[in-house]
Amino acid sequence: MSIFSGIWIPLITPFQAGAVDHRALAALVEHYREAGVAGFAALGTTGEPAALSGEEQDAVLATVLRAAQGLPVIAGITGNRAVALRERVLQLNDQDIAGVLVSAPYYIRPSQGGLIEHFTTLADASAKPIVLYDIPYRTGVRIELETLLTLAGHPRIQAIKDCSGVSETTLALILDGRLKVMCGNDDAIFTTLCMGGAGAIAATAHVRTDRFVAMYRALAQGDLNTGRAIHHELAPLLRALTSEPNPAPVKAALAGQGWLANELRSPMMPASAGLARQLAALSAV
Repeated sequence: MSIFSGIWIPLITPFQAGAVDHRALAALVEHYREAGVAGFAALGTTGEPAALSGEEQDAVLATVLRAAQGLPVIAGITGNRAVALRERVLQLNDQDIAGVLVSAPYYIRPSQGGLIEHFTTLADASAKPIVLYDIPYRTGVRIELETLLTLAGHPRIQAIKDCSGVSETTLALILDGRLKVMCGNDDAIFTTLCMGGAGAIAATAHVRTDRFVAMYRALAQGDLNTGRAIHHELAPLLRALTSEPNPAPVKAALAGQGWLANELRSPMMPASAGLARQLAALSAV
């Protein structure tokens, strides 16, 4: 069975007085491990990697790997300089990671042919499995279905974090079967799992993690009634956690629970006071 299934946490990066709070990060990883998550994504969008130096990124990954205690960890990379990205993949070959999460290059909006070259070059350089990251509202370019099916033929391209928002593409990939489809749009987790998706890499699962895990397990076992009930239970929390730019709502909720300081790096801003109060109530349910 592929490791790319179940509920994965795309970890936030806690800060304290401007510095990375490794103690809080390790405590969160331990907490999520005990809640039954299947794995972790470090240095993805939710982790604010663009605001971290190279040294900070390496330190964050090291902390996550230690605290994960054997649970799989994938490391995110993004950018638009092909040479630098390939060098980063080669560096990650020496890390004890389960895979590399790779998005389309941002800002430059390459052609679909350019995307095939981008992902294929990195997959050729990687000793680890590649998880494609299709998130067009951040990169400015969508990885089209035909392109995804072409990339699925590469032996190291094994899964996708699907943030396309196009249900036809999601279903086509599930039916094709070569890529494990991990939902990345949190409001589509229930639908993706019901269609046969492998799991989710879900920022909202930072909060009430055990219920997300329970929903996945119920649906994986064919218990639609229980899965639907948990989805309905979580719906208000999902709406609140996605109502302002990620990861501000997640950090506000975790700060309200005492896990970390409510800090983000500029130009990201903390969640509004009203949302923080709403999240405090929803997180305590």
